[in-house]
Amino acid sequence: MSENTTEIVVGGLVVAVAAGFLFYAGQIVGLAAPSGSYPLTASFRSAEGISAGTDVRLAGVKVGTVTGIDLDPQTFRAVTTFSMSTGIEVPDDSSVVVSSEGLLGGNFVEILPGASAFNYAAGDEIVDTQGSVSLISLLMKFVAGGGSGGE
Repeated sequence: MSENTTEIVVGGLVVAVAAGFLFYAGQIVGLAAPSGSYPLTASFRSAEGISAGTDVRLAGVKVGTVTGIDLDPQTFRAVTTFSMSTGIEVPDDSSVVVSSEGLLGGNFVEILPGASAFNYAAGDEIVDTQGSVSLISLLMKFVAGGGSGGE
């Protein structure tokens, strides 16, 4: 009887540690909106390379996390929702760009702040956006345009 009790206690402890690890991993990856945050949205022509959990940066500093990406069936644009840390106020003439960390790095969402005295409120949409640029399409344009240039 004491073996069964020990097995049950150890099994319960293993399940509790596993649940704690999954919760911690979800917080680190940024799948859940952190406490003390507010949502903003932006619509991109191309959101290639970003997904839920992608960093939102301002001046190279992480200030938020992408929480969702959906396709707008009327405009065929990627509507991106992200959570911003409370205390980070974004001027309402700011723009949002999908940027790359380099040739082999991943993409992130970069906020380029404006100079307006007014700030976005929770749930507002940032209108001035620039989607991601595909490295493959740039290389294809370079290769295709390279042979017909100077003749």
